[in-house]
Amino acid sequence: MSISDRFTEEEIFLLSTTPSLIGSAMAFAEGSGLGTVKEMFSSAKSVMAGIKQYPDNQLIQAILPNLEDRKEAVAQAKQNRDKAIERMKELGINSHEKMRELLLQDCQKVSKILTEKAQPQEADEYKEWSMSIAENVAKAAKEGGFLGIGGTRISQAEIDLFNDVASALGTTTQIG
Repeated sequence: MSISDRFTEEEIFLLSTTPSLIGSAMAFAEGSGLGTVKEMFSSAKSVMAGIKQYPDNQLIQAILPNLEDRKEAVAQAKQNRDKAIERMKELGINSHEKMRELLLQDCQKVSKILTEKAQPQEADEYKEWSMSIAENVAKAAKEGGFLGIGGTRISQAEIDLFNDVASALGTTTQIG
């Protein structure tokens, strides 16, 4: 049974955009200046890593761009990005706090969708992948300090967001 047979178009959109939203929210959880650029790069890289990390997960493979057809992959990514930006504008998401609130609501919805419609292993791997995105972004740049000197690897704001995302997704993953 294909993904489109099991999930609605709206659910597929939510499942495909939530991992990127997790990465973005983690990147902006704590202002880290130039480190935010590193964190956003880590987010994009971690999202796309799902293709190789979970080659047998039908859900993850279906929601990520098909890299074998570069033109199609770019078009799909642009379409999802544009739709996600439009959604955020419509919802009035104009601050980190509002983005965080939306993220946690979306994670709760995703958890419910996964419980109701995904295979157990598929759901567990989706959650594992999503949490690895959060952790990779949190560890991508030090917070505080000056020019990378001093500071902490993971800020308290990032730990708090990580734990809230894990709870909303219904997983007990810990940041390490």
